[in-house]
Amino acid sequence: MLEQQTANILQMGDNARIVAMCAVVVLAYLADFLCCKLLVPLIRRVARRTAFKWDNYLAEGKSLNYVFHLIPPLVFLVVIPLLFPDPAPWKRLLLRGIYIYFIIIACRLVCEFISSIYVISSETEALRNKPLKGLYQMFKVLVVCIGAILVIGVLVDKDFTALIAGLGASAAVLMLIFKDTILGVVAGVQLSAYDMLRPGDWIVMDKYGVNGEVEEVNMNTVKVRNWDKTITTIPPYLLVSDSFTNWRGMRESGGRRVARSLRIDMNSVRFCTPAELEHFAKADWARGMELGPETVNLQLFRACAEHYLRNLGSVNSELTLLVRQLEPTSEGLPLQLYFFTRPKDWPTHEQVASEVMEHMIASLPEFGLRVFQKPSGSDLTGLNPAD
Repeated sequence: MLEQQTANILQMGDNARIVAMCAVVVLAYLADFLCCKLLVPLIRRVARRTAFKWDNYLAEGKSLNYVFHLIPPLVFLVVIPLLFPDPAPWKRLLLRGIYIYFIIIACRLVCEFISSIYVISSETEALRNKPLKGLYQMFKVLVVCIGAILVIGVLVDKDFTALIAGLGASAAVLMLIFKDTILGVVAGVQLSAYDMLRPGDWIVMDKYGVNGEVEEVNMNTVKVRNWDKTITTIPPYLLVSDSFTNWRGMRESGGRRVARSLRIDMNSVRFCTPAELEHFAKADWARGMELGPETVNLQLFRACAEHYLRNLGSVNSELTLLVRQLEPTSEGLPLQLYFFTRPKDWPTHEQVASEVMEHMIASLPEFGLRVFQKPSGSDLTGLNPAD
């Protein structure tokens, strides 16, 4: 039957073949137009009514349109050899153009599909905070490279496998040209595989002036919005080759650390008087303590400070909480308050830390203690020369 149809086509005149070809072109593009205008909206409505979400992203994008855009070149590739079986230079040129058209549409379809998969993964709880954008960009670049090789193969009438083999000889040159891209792709895979960085993480890299939240991680750059509202972009491979601080662990933990010191004047450290011991024995923080003649005022202040911190609602007492002495210096005895605040956002955290330090400084005179402070000009002018 195929031979009979071929014979019938050969008996057709050139004008009839041209008319038939024009009709095929009109019908192919009409089918493409009707599918995009009628079937695509119908498929989208059906996808919205399903219990799944992934089909919504696939249907809402341009993937379906590109699928139907493949109808005309596929029809042309089938019909042209049937209508014009005789070899002719114009026929070879036309088929090459159609092949290139088909490859371009197919590449755009695959890239659009990859974009839809990226949107789906961004909405998935397990993958939402993963830096996958660079990985998907790598897939798109790979698709474009394959499409370019296929197009070149069609133009020069060579098998694409032979072109790939030829590119292997120039791999060193290509690696030199695309060095940053290759390093970025490898670094992006490492950042994603080892969960080193996510969008929204607070990172610090003093060497490059980075101190803020990660906004975007792609194949070539990592965009960070610093706390002063400036934006710093750095290559992904620097995050792998150099060290950086990621504060995600703090945000995922139960609190944010405070480690601040009061410098106590060592001349104010002494044993408590009987009147002071009688006064302090009535305080809640002194319950269970053995107060005697050798009780030191700084010891009581440490106990009072620790009791205050453990009962402060904005302090997480389940984490490490210390009121400890550091090595004495010529500028006094450092008394460090080491604790974690429940609020982890910067303004509230600083407010809690400041209120704690203010309370501690105001409480020192009650214990007969003083903060060490270097003499200022006003202190010296207040001295009596006669003394």
